[in-house]
Amino acid sequence: MNKKPDMTTTLYTELNTDLFDALANIKLLVCDVDGVFSDGRIYLGNNGEELKAFHTRDGYGVKALVSHNIDVAVITGRRSAIVENRMKALHVAHIIQGEENKFDALKQLMDRLELSPEHVAVVGDDMPDTGMFKHASVKIAVADAHPFVVKQANWITTLPGGFGAVREISDTILQAQGVSNGIFGASV
Repeated sequence: MNKKPDMTTTLYTELNTDLFDALANIKLLVCDVDGVFSDGRIYLGNNGEELKAFHTRDGYGVKALVSHNIDVAVITGRRSAIVENRMKALHVAHIIQGEENKFDALKQLMDRLELSPEHVAVVGDDMPDTGMFKHASVKIAVADAHPFVVKQANWITTLPGGFGAVREISDTILQAQGVSNGIFGASV
């Protein structure tokens, strides 16, 4: 007979208790950008300008993590001044852009920070992000991620990328670490 796994109730859903307990050890949250912080669409203007939309709730969640000494990193295959500016505004310490080999980029970051996989959570939405999953104890797919990514993840958010998924992850990490998600200033 299959035993149903123990579940822990979060603000958003129920998570397997083993997964929730693993979140208590997270010291670094690593995110892709397009499809995680944004909805994955890239808007191009007539003059070649590129636009992206970011959700302020995600920004607030990043600020909450940083205020509790949890590092946040972005590793993305594209280069964009928009991403650089947005992440700097959120005080994201590690901004790695134009990196097609996300596996190696994350490994180098972990070595530099002296972190092992049990201290790392990774969130992605598409196949290039799954290389980073090999370095993390918590592998997260946003709700609208590619099916291949969903199959590799041990947590699928209830919210899609660009619409609060990063905030859902941030709130849940803080809950698992027994930290109240108090007020950390204005949304960004």
